[in-house]
Amino acid sequence: MIRAPAAAAASTRPAVAQTPEAGDDPCTRCGACCAAFRVDFHVSELGAEGRPGVPPALTVPVTPRLVRMRGTDAAEPRCVALVGQIGWGAKCGIYTDRPSPCRDFAPYAPLGIGDAGCARARRRHGLPPLTPGGNPESGKSRPDGPGRGR
Repeated sequence: MIRAPAAAAASTRPAVAQTPEAGDDPCTRCGACCAAFRVDFHVSELGAEGRPGVPPALTVPVTPRLVRMRGTDAAEPRCVALVGQIGWGAKCGIYTDRPSPCRDFAPYAPLGIGDAGCARARRRHGLPPLTPGGNPESGKSRPDGPGRGR
């Protein structure tokens, strides 16, 4: 289970890959991690009127101090904020306001350097592990045309 209070996460978060404008990187268009793990985090990361953060409507309470992204507790998890098809143009609908577990997960994946959790999530969806310096082919066909794997 991925859990990290905001205060602890902020001090350990690398300054890598914090924006989706990283170009054609395999991480910010993959989405496998968004459909593989439970995402729990501290209520202090919830947004409120005039304050950025995770929209409360996208979460469910776990304890008085802990919330979970909707959809990540299912037998086949898929975060409610995930938009698109896994492996093809998938993206986080709340990327700039995503919770700390998502910010901290596989921080170097946009550079093509996945970790064990990233590889496990990608494998669950039939995708190969990330490889530095390349966009691995998934072996799947693009949804809009045959034979164009990513």
